[in-house]
Amino acid sequence: MTDILPANQIQILRLLCDTIVPAINHPDDTDGFWARRATDVGADHGVLAMLGAMPAEQREAIGSLLDVLAAQGFQPDATQETREQILAGLSAASEQAAAGIAGLTSLILLLTYGITDSSGRNPNWTRLGYPGPVTPAPRAEPPAITPLRPGGDLELDADVVVIGSGAGGGLIAGRLAAGGARVVVLEAGRHRTEQDFHQLELAAYRNSYWRGGPTPTGDSNLTLMAGSGVGGGTVINWTNCIRTKDSVRREWAAEHGLTDVATAAFDSHLDTVWQELSVNGQCSELNPVHEAMQRGADALGWSFATVTRNWDEKRHDAAIAGHLGFGDRSGAKRSTLKVYLEPAVLSHGARVVDGCQAVKVLTEGGRAAGVSGRWTSEDGTRSAEVTVRAPIVVVAAGALESPGVLLRSGIGGPAVGEYLRLHPCTVTMGDYGTDMKAWWGAPHAGLVNEFADVEDGYGFLMESVQYTTALGASSVPFSTAAEHKQAMAGYRGNGSFIGLVRDHGHGRVTVDASGNTVAWYAVEDAVDVRNSQRALSAQIRLHHAAGARAIRVLARGLAPWQRGDDLDAYISRAQQLPLRAGGATLFSAHQMGSCRMGTDPATSVADPRGELHDTPGVWIGDGSAFPTSSGTNPMITILALASRTAESILDGTKR
Repeated sequence: MTDILPANQIQILRLLCDTIVPAINHPDDTDGFWARRATDVGADHGVLAMLGAMPAEQREAIGSLLDVLAAQGFQPDATQETREQILAGLSAASEQAAAGIAGLTSLILLLTYGITDSSGRNPNWTRLGYPGPVTPAPRAEPPAITPLRPGGDLELDADVVVIGSGAGGGLIAGRLAAGGARVVVLEAGRHRTEQDFHQLELAAYRNSYWRGGPTPTGDSNLTLMAGSGVGGGTVINWTNCIRTKDSVRREWAAEHGLTDVATAAFDSHLDTVWQELSVNGQCSELNPVHEAMQRGADALGWSFATVTRNWDEKRHDAAIAGHLGFGDRSGAKRSTLKVYLEPAVLSHGARVVDGCQAVKVLTEGGRAAGVSGRWTSEDGTRSAEVTVRAPIVVVAAGALESPGVLLRSGIGGPAVGEYLRLHPCTVTMGDYGTDMKAWWGAPHAGLVNEFADVEDGYGFLMESVQYTTALGASSVPFSTAAEHKQAMAGYRGNGSFIGLVRDHGHGRVTVDASGNTVAWYAVEDAVDVRNSQRALSAQIRLHHAAGARAIRVLARGLAPWQRGDDLDAYISRAQQLPLRAGGATLFSAHQMGSCRMGTDPATSVADPRGELHDTPGVWIGDGSAFPTSSGTNPMITILALASRTAESILDGTKR
């Protein structure tokens, strides 16, 4: 391990782990929870392994921070209280140090409550009331398709090359292949199927999420969650299917030139994908968290709806559905992998290359000519250059990566990477004093849409989230080790609500010196600030009306509300939280708009059909094409727009 950090820094790192999660004497410790330290479960080894995968400059920065801690007296002979005071003092003295300490604290908590032993369990789960993966596992079927994996540099010819295989790219590949086109799909992530899913959180992040799981924006204001793999986010999302709102369709038609989106023609696309994905409302049983949401909504006179989901009723198992964000083991999820990509390969000869990052779009005479990419084996020992020659290129790598492809290619115009929308989410936890069994049933089974339009077409939805031990622990605000451990001791009694804001303002995506994308986002738009504050108020009131005995906002510097406290005063304090790093914890699972469609090349990347203004033959086929945020879980809208774009591409090839 000394090749990752020197021995003296490793000592301080291990001490930091056991300062964040120490052994605490407690009379109620029948399962060893209070006495268990972070290093007892191997969190220090996990941190070192993650540091080993970081770029050298980041690792050196963390090493320097550990040296500063040591120089401040953060040593084994210092008391727990002294070490916590050193952490607090250093955080207050420097924003850079505060960010570093916060990042390491979150990582230590993530690993302490998420890491598993050889039996697939974490000893802390007993206290948390989490049973772990569902057993016995259903019989895994062999993969239906096998991606092409180069033995050396590879050149392919095709009619269409699709970059990315998620909701948009997967559908477009399937539609075009079925229409007779020779299709090649380049996917940066890996091909995963039921036999690869073990219902383990940290393994799922490594294997099926963009950049290995929860990833902060460049300014650390939001944590991003995005899928990565053949099938993209549709393989690990929470299957909440919502049609594009009529008001949004009218806005996109009137203000951005997507005139047909407001007509029956787009209804046809929505209806088609709805049917293809087998969307239904029969597999959305309410767990105790959803029941609390419904109970609170009824008490307040607010709307409540049961979620419709892209799910095979014949394979449905509510217990397995509770883990679907870690990859669906049952085979019930109707992902783009199953619905579009597998038929494209098996019936129409499409080829898929996984583990291949698209570096740039190739052009000749100002038109699309193909894509150059770089393939890497999963173990990192082999690589190859991949070149696909094709007159049509579909960029569908997701709103976090599609702009990177265009920026590295020098095409797309001045709006590339601009207008990034994220549906920023605030999070609250209600303590109901009983086991909420939040790990059971689909994460999204109910929602409150009472406030979807509270200000000129903008507002928020209230939804629940998938149960997690690792991300959950790292998100519970850390003040002192004893307080955090107390919060985790009562974790099973909590249910979480989010306030998903349809953002009016926007961020951007850039590329760094290495050519990698960096997302930047600040909640500064006045409408978004007001709606985020409204969302916090509504979540707190919903928990209160549902009978929560305590309510916690995921944010630094705000103690939980306890039954008997002044609720209005607590809401007022919550609404004063900064909506940025160091304040309210914000998440985004929906990324949109960074290569948007529109009529003006100065403010949009593609025309209203999806083809680049400045490079014929290059099309945008994912959520980055959204002119504005959708205000709903975006999968169905992405699919319908992709269906529309595929139709335009097919029409062009037939002329």
